[in-house]
Amino acid sequence: MARGDFDPENLSQADISTEERDKLVAEMMRYMLFKLHQHPGVPVKREELTQLVTKNYRQRNLPAAVITQAQKKFATIFGYEMKELQRSRPSKSNNVRSSQQSTTESKSYILKSMLPEELRTKLVENKETSHFLGLTFAIVGIVQLAGGKIPEDTLWQYLRRLGLDEHDEKHPQFGNVKQAIETIVKQRYIQKEKAIGPEGDMIVYELAERALDDIVNGRLKESITQVKQLLSTDVLELCRVGRG
Repeated sequence: MARGDFDPENLSQADISTEERDKLVAEMMRYMLFKLHQHPGVPVKREELTQLVTKNYRQRNLPAAVITQAQKKFATIFGYEMKELQRSRPSKSNNVRSSQQSTTESKSYILKSMLPEELRTKLVENKETSHFLGLTFAIVGIVQLAGGKIPEDTLWQYLRRLGLDEHDEKHPQFGNVKQAIETIVKQRYIQKEKAIGPEGDMIVYELAERALDDIVNGRLKESITQVKQLLSTDVLELCRVGRG
């Protein structure tokens, strides 16, 4: 291997002291925990974690090795999975406009409890924010029913049927409804892209990487059942049209 290269799975091969190595891993773990507290549910970009290392070190594989060790320590000490997400690329149909990203830039990380589903629901999940989780799964369910992507105007048609309005800034549970949806975008359950429609530029929402998670998929099936019960026949017809 070239100078500065080493196996990312073995941080001991890096040309730094044990003290420096442990300090880097601890700093990355603190950063992840801080981000979890500051912006719950929002993935941390790999680029941010890499910069914690590269600001003082130049070894090529060092950032990857520190991330690997941080993942192991989160699992063994805190019972968290530091899960890597690969950013979903928007579909190329409907003339969707998006910028190209490198593989590194498109990766991000979230912290997930490793407790079984039943215990996680009972001990970890915050009941005070369960209404927001319900909104998330309702929106993901609507997008799924529409074939995986949906124009913004059509999404708001569905949400108004559920009692939500895009102009409502003081909703009793969600506050500013538009900002609540932007938070769901930041959490990478859905993604928002510009597209060219029949009447010019438009916004399209698509499923993002967290909507494809196994646990999310399980809950999504339950949410879709609830959404189907709430949406009238004519709205479901709009969903079928959205697939076309």
